[in-house]
Formats: sequence, C-alpha cells, structure tokens
Amino acid sequence: MTNSQVKIEVSGLTIAYGDFVLLKNLKFNINKGDVFIIMGGSGCGKSSLLRVLTGLTPVTIGKIMIDGINFTSASQDVRNEIMQKNGILYQGGALFSSMTLAENIALPLKQYTNYSEKLISELVSLKLSLVGLTGFEDFYPSEISGGMKKRAGLARALALDPQIVYFDEPSAGLDPISSKMLDDLIMEINQSLGTTIVVVTHELNSIFNIGTNSIFLDGNTKSITGYGNPKDLLKNPPNEEVYKFLTRGGERKNA
Repeated sequence: MTNSQVKIEVSGLTIAYGDFVLLKNLKFNINKGDVFIIMGGSGCGKSSLLRVLTGLTPVTIGKIMIDGINFTSASQDVRNEIMQKNGILYQGGALFSSMTLAENIALPLKQYTNYSEKLISELVSLKLSLVGLTGFEDFYPSEISGGMKKRAGLARALALDPQIVYFDEPSAGLDPISSKMLDDLIMEINQSLGTTIVVVTHELNSIFNIGTNSIFLDGNTKSITGYGNPKDLLKNPPNEEVYKFLTRGGERKNA
C-alpha cells in the first residue's frame, strides 16, 4: 500500500473523557475510494470515533493524518480547510426546520464560497437531483418523509463537493426499502464521484452491501479486534465477538 492510496491514517489514537478511557491505541488506514465501515456493539465508541475523525472532538492521545497532513496538530486555519473538504450526514439529517430544503443546502455554499446567487441556486438543484429530490426545493423538512430528510441531509453534505463524507447511523429510523435506497445512493456517490465514504452503522445489510473495508470496535477490550472487508471477516472471523456481531449471535461451527 503506497501513501498515495491512503486518505486517512490513524495511529496510537486514544479517546477518553476525563479519567474514563473509551477507546485506546487505535491504528488503521482508510484508503481513497473506500466505503469504510465503523462497526461494533452499542456503547463501544463508534460515534465518538467519528466525531474525532471529523474534528468535532479533540484527540486525547495519538495522531490522525489526512492526505499526509497531521490533522491532530495542524493550525486551526489548516484544520478548517481540511474540514471544509468533508461532508457529514447526521442520524436525523440535522436539517434546519425553519428553512426549505433549498435554503438548507445553500447554507454552506453561502458561508464558504463567493458564488453568485444564480450559481448557488443551480448547485442546489444539482445536489437535490443527485439524491433524487428534484422539485422539492421549496419543501420544509416537516413536509417530507424520514428517508427524504436523510437524502436532503446528504445533498447538503455534498454541497461543497467533499472528498470524504461521514455518515452516522444513516439507516437509523428508516424502513428497509428507504434504507436500501440510501445504501444504493451511497454506492452511487462513491463510484461516480470517487468520494471516500466513512459509515458508522450496526445494520448488517448495509455493512455487507456497501462496505469495502471496516473495523470492529470491541467495548470490552476498548480496541479494534477486527479489521478488513466485512465479507472476509465473516468468512474468517478473527474472534468470537466479531463472528457473533456479523451473524447476530450465531454459534460458530467447528471445521
């Protein structure tokens, strides 16, 4: 693996809240073009790790390199520049209820670019078309379904053409059909735009359908105990916990 293929490199990472250590000594790489899954049981630290990767929570110990730049120790200006190349889709979509979908998506464009109103309007329409919401520009979040809110949130996450998009439990609260549509959309964005995708999820269908690489966080050891393509981890599980997670508690059979 050459460095040019690595998008994010994590080494010696510890996440702690005061004296409570949540995760310790994490080491893994996220490669360019990955659909990288962060998985594990409830309370193991998946969302906390995502917040650290996105810069929303400071690093306790360790280093995160993004495109060869030390994101952990960089100046705030450099960190802001890197963060503007990231998009985030939160669990509930995190849309502003008092704004239309068009206004929600236009917000980062108005904040971080000098584009004209005409160009912003055109980009908003383009992003909504990417997620299958053409014609919903003037709708408010309260007027659309949960699945549509997620897709509108994704359109906003894509507003600045990010190199990395982070998803926090994207299928949470969705019915199976809406969840499958969102998975398909994630894959389309990954394959057509070359976007690196990082997904926190415990949904097995999503893990196996879209994941190209993954880590398993073990709440007992507070560390990574599984690392690789989810399908490979299922075929050759590194330990009982990973196997039980990927089979929803199934018993391993002796060879």
